Amino acid sequence: MDLLGCVFVKKEKEILKGRIVETEAYYGLSDPASRARKGKIGEIMWEDAGRAFIYMVHGNWLFNITTMPKGNPSGVLIRAVEPLNGVSIMKKRRKVDDIRALTSGPGKFTQAFGIDKSYNGIRIYTKSSPIFITEGEKKFDIVKSKRIGVKKDLPIPLRFYIKGNRFVSKA
Repeated sequence: MDLLGCVFVKKEKEILKGRIVETEAYYGLSDPASRARKGKIGEIMWEDAGRAFIYMVHGNWLFNITTMPKGNPSGVLIRAVEPLNGVSIMKKRRKVDDIRALTSGPGKFTQAFGIDKSYNGIRIYTKSSPIFITEGEKKFDIVKSKRIGVKKDLPIPLRFYIKGNRFVSKA
């Protein structure tokens, strides 16, 4: 929830930026949907907080951030961002002109930002990293709901998004 409104930054020829507008939380071994339960694929989740955890689902790379101390696997999936800078690059990568379609879902976001497995495990809490997060706007209402596409879910809402933001993915 604290990531909402923060700005995701990726350094390349042109700096890409997007305001984080939708996330989902995953809680380690007690969470039936957590990648921490998936063996080798979830190894990064066991590392310290502030690392990129990237894995593929249905042909799309998904970007997560580890959130707890080493040995306590949990993370937050970035589901959607609002494009702020580098839109022409994002459109070229996604092969779409509709700005709303650029980053309104976890696979769309990673494709638009050129994120793949090569970024898995990097620390994202320092501006010297190729990917990092900065503070952003925090004046908005937050909506909570069940996670999307999770069959065996925990009984609490773990999806969070900025109310009324047009870049939030469709449930």
